[in-house]
Amino acid sequence: MVSAPLPSRPKPSYRHGLVKLTSIPTPRLPLLHKYVVIATDLRPFSLIDFSVSNLSPNSIDGGACVAMVGKDCVAIACDLRLGLQALTVSNNFPKIFQYGDVFLGLTGLATDVSSVSDLFRYKVNLYRLREERNIAPSTFANLVSSSLYERRFGPWFVSPVVAGLDPKTGKPFICGFDSIGCIDFAKDFIVSGTATEQLFGMCENLWEPDLGPDELFETISQALLNAVDRDALSGWGAHVYIIEKDKVTKRLLKGRQD
Repeated sequence: MVSAPLPSRPKPSYRHGLVKLTSIPTPRLPLLHKYVVIATDLRPFSLIDFSVSNLSPNSIDGGACVAMVGKDCVAIACDLRLGLQALTVSNNFPKIFQYGDVFLGLTGLATDVSSVSDLFRYKVNLYRLREERNIAPSTFANLVSSSLYERRFGPWFVSPVVAGLDPKTGKPFICGFDSIGCIDFAKDFIVSGTATEQLFGMCENLWEPDLGPDELFETISQALLNAVDRDALSGWGAHVYIIEKDKVTKRLLKGRQD
C-alpha cells in the first residue's frame, strides 16, 4: 500500500472563540479525513462562544447607586431598572432600603440584593430590641462589613452603599464596600453598580463642598440621570433620598424609558 504524498506545506491555523484550531496533514488516514483538526488550547470547550462566561455576577442584572455628602445633609439615589443583560424585566426595582435613620443601597445580582436586604432587616431589628435604640450609620457599616466577610468563601454578589447622619454629631456619613466587606469611607461621594465609571465622571464634575439640601438634590439627580443614560444596563427612572436632621425627603425621577 502506497501512502499519499505529504503536502508541501501545512494548512494555516484558524482561531475560533477561545480555542486555536490547527490543521495538520494526515497522509496515513486517507479513508477517514484528509486533515485532523486539533485544539492547541487546553481551556474548557464549554467557554467557547459563551460571552456570559466572562461576565461578573455583579453586572448581570445591572443597576446604579450613588451617595453624596452635603452641608448637614446627605443624599443617596438609585436607578429602577431590573434586567438580564439587554433584556429589561422591570422598571420598578428600587435598590435603596431604610433601616431606621440609615439607608442602604444595594447593586449587583438581584436575588442577592433581595436576600441581603432581608438579612439586614432582621439584624437591625434584633439590634434595636437588644440596645433599645436605632442603629448609627457607623455601627451599621461595621455590621455590613462583618456580615459580608462571614460569607467570604461564598460571597454575596452585591456592592453596598451606606448613607446617614450621625445621631450625636449630625455629620454626614457615607461609605461603600466590596463583596467581602472591605469598607471604603468617603467624604464627598461614593458610587456602585454597572455605571460606576460614568458616575465617577459626572460626580467629579458636578459635586461641590457644602451643598444645601436643594442643591444636593439637583447635583445627585443630574449626576445619576446623565450617568445611566450612558449605561445600557441601568436607568429607567430613579429614587432620590435627601436625609436631613429632622426629615427625609424621597423623590421619584422620571428618566428615559428605552
